Amino acid sequence: MTERRWQDIRKEQCEAAGSIRVRHGVGPAFEYAVGEKLLTFAGAAEEHPEFARALPRFVSELRRMFTPEEIEEHLARIERERLQRDMDAMDVYDPELDDLDASAAEGRRFEFVKELLTAPALGTS
Repeated sequence: MTERRWQDIRKEQCEAAGSIRVRHGVGPAFEYAVGEKLLTFAGAAEEHPEFARALPRFVSELRRMFTPEEIEEHLARIERERLQRDMDAMDVYDPELDDLDASAAEGRRFEFVKELLTAPALGTS
C-alpha cells in the first residue's frame, strides 16, 4: 500500500473519531480511535514495516485530537477494563479460550501505545 493510501486511511479514521466525538462524546471517540484503530495499527506495525513507518504520524494526529488529560483519563479506563476482562477470564477457565500469548501481546501493545500517547514529546531516532 502506498504512503498516500496510509494518509487517506489515517485521515478517514481521525475524521470518523471527530464525528463520533461530536455525536457521542470524547469517551466513544477515544475508544474508536485509540482502543480500536491505533491498537490494531500498532499490532500490524509489529510485522509490517509500512505500518511501522506510518505509526508516528497516526500517533501525532491523535495527540492533537485529544488533550493530555483526556488521553490520561481514557487510557486509564481502557486499562481498567482490560485488567477486569483478564480477571474475569481467570475466574472461568476454558482451554479453548486460553491464549496467554495473545493476552500478553495485547498487554505489551497497550503499554507501547500508552507510552507513545503520554510521552512528553515524540521524536525520531
